[in-house]
Amino acid sequence: MKHRGRHRRRRRGAALRAVLAGTALALTATATLISVSQADVTDSPGALKPLSSPADTGRLRLQEQLVPTRTLDRLSAAMGGTVGVDDVLASADHAMRAGDDCSSADHASLPVDPAATRAYCWDPADTTATAWRPASVTGSGDAADDGALGTHRVLLAGWTHSTTAGRVAERGLARVAFVNADDLAHLAYRWVLLVVPGDGGRDYRGLVSGVSGMVWYQDKLLVTAREGSADALYVYDLHRIQRTTVDGPAIGRVSGGWSADGYQYVMPAVGSYRFTAGRCAPSAAPCPGALALDRSSTPGSLVAAEWTAPGGDLKARLWRYAFSTAPGRGGLLATDAAGQVSAVEEYRTRATGIRGVLSYREAGADHPSWYVGHLPGSRDGHGSLWRQDGTGAKAAHCGADTSHRCWAEAAGSLSYWRQTGEVWSLSDRMLFALPLTELDHSLN
Repeated sequence: MKHRGRHRRRRRGAALRAVLAGTALALTATATLISVSQADVTDSPGALKPLSSPADTGRLRLQEQLVPTRTLDRLSAAMGGTVGVDDVLASADHAMRAGDDCSSADHASLPVDPAATRAYCWDPADTTATAWRPASVTGSGDAADDGALGTHRVLLAGWTHSTTAGRVAERGLARVAFVNADDLAHLAYRWVLLVVPGDGGRDYRGLVSGVSGMVWYQDKLLVTAREGSADALYVYDLHRIQRTTVDGPAIGRVSGGWSADGYQYVMPAVGSYRFTAGRCAPSAAPCPGALALDRSSTPGSLVAAEWTAPGGDLKARLWRYAFSTAPGRGGLLATDAAGQVSAVEEYRTRATGIRGVLSYREAGADHPSWYVGHLPGSRDGHGSLWRQDGTGAKAAHCGADTSHRCWAEAAGSLSYWRQTGEVWSLSDRMLFALPLTELDHSLN
């Protein structure tokens, strides 16, 4: 990852903080809350319960599988070399609308309490009559100590295509919006299709994955794998973005070059992590549902939440893996001599339907707080967001019936940018941010 001089970063950071402080939008969600049952109002996920038995912790163990460098190099050479994130941002061809330019339906999907201080809606071509939906967010605030990639601030949003609707060739595919966030009043983005190399680097296929969780750390992007498989995570390298040469519906090598269903850029996986316990199931390995980066731990860590059906009886697991500090392994998880990854912290929560997770330890605190956002049992309307630890759980109250359903509609993952103090997330219609201090203030 390329960085500028330290003093220049400090000046840029100071200027950015001034912009953030002075231009925050006074957005207020105009959502009308759907009436909820008394259970929705009072049911708390309670305190986190530590997991320590070998039977529990062993189910979280991963096996690292890296794609051979020669395979990646062969694919890169055949496609004419790699391009950088700068090239993708420079070619951004979709504009996002901010604040008042978004529709009332867009605003209705935002959190009720606390209110978003920044909010953006997508190009209507990507949200109208389409089977693609946003689910996860990360960015240069996760990736780099100073929150920037060279001279750029970048947001990444992961989208997944329906597995039952739309064109058969697109079903289940995953793509990432590379958002240029240098000017927070005018965001623009470009799509990159996630792919998996095949035939020793002589071809590739589209990644079929829910991408409900996504974390960018150093030069690697980790995304959740398809639900119901033994795969837990796929790993991508931001230095290995490649340009297609044929504008056609196929994905992979075609007559005359390389195609990706009309996308100009693809990013091939450089590795994956599989559960050693096999396919995810209630009594086996968890199905990953949400991911986030915790920079307050030492070393930095990847936190994860299990996906379980909203309102069901199966309660979710929360856990974390440490990132490697070994030379040449930037952005990869810490492994043992056999290439296996063990969780360094594990809990059980009574929360279900988790779509967002975040862990952060305040300076001087004895333990981190876990922020858990989940869908209501009906999967319809606003969800709730709880702050949990070993002593209990707290959430915001809103509406005449003091419901806890104050978070966004169909909310996605959470990303905390330590440089600005903001938490970024998504509803089913908008990308938004708010200060972590405001989030904490609303939890009572």
